[in-house]
Amino acid sequence: MKLLIVDDEEKIRSVIKEYCLNEGYKVDEAESGQVALKLLFQNKYDILILDIMMPEMDGFSMLKQLPEDKKVPTIILSARDQEYDKLLGFELGIDDYLTKPFSPKELIARIKAVSKRFNKNTLKLYKYKTLEINYSAHTLKINNNLINVTPKEFEILTYLINNKNIAISREQLLSKVWGYDFFGDDRTVDTHIKMLRNNLLEYRNNLVTVRGVGYKYVEDEE
Repeated sequence: MKLLIVDDEEKIRSVIKEYCLNEGYKVDEAESGQVALKLLFQNKYDILILDIMMPEMDGFSMLKQLPEDKKVPTIILSARDQEYDKLLGFELGIDDYLTKPFSPKELIARIKAVSKRFNKNTLKLYKYKTLEINYSAHTLKINNNLINVTPKEFEILTYLINNKNIAISREQLLSKVWGYDFFGDDRTVDTHIKMLRNNLLEYRNNLVTVRGVGYKYVEDEE
């Protein structure tokens, strides 16, 4: 997912960005409504995280200037918790409203919830040449033959595919696949990638090592 964080406070943007990057999301930042509008006209975003109280142009005014074809699922962050503000926000089409101060983990949970509601085209089946992944059945087939992979290998592969062409760090994989409470060595990731490559047979080179970062999945072998 690609997110746009709009807040005039750099510290708040920085905290949100750190948590979002840990989830594997791509992030752009804007310190004002004017900058945010330019970015929204130039790029496609999956979720907008928007502060209300900003100088020159507040969050509500920014939303009013956004044409229908540029609107994005929106989570409001605000120090104002008056019912009027919440009602106005929902009338303008926002999807969630979170009051400052907030828990970054709660924000991530709300991002996932909003994304799930809007992701009507959730990938259920992935096919590339003779490689086929069934997300619901947790199966991997190559040349129509079932390939036995461990649950962790399957999670790593599907996570990299869902973020194809994006370099994912070992830390991100540990966080996403093993969870925040995992205290192991990042060499665990390397070991699982090695086993996964062996299982991918002729598609092993689609898992690319990004030196100094981690790994990425590409459809055209590099």
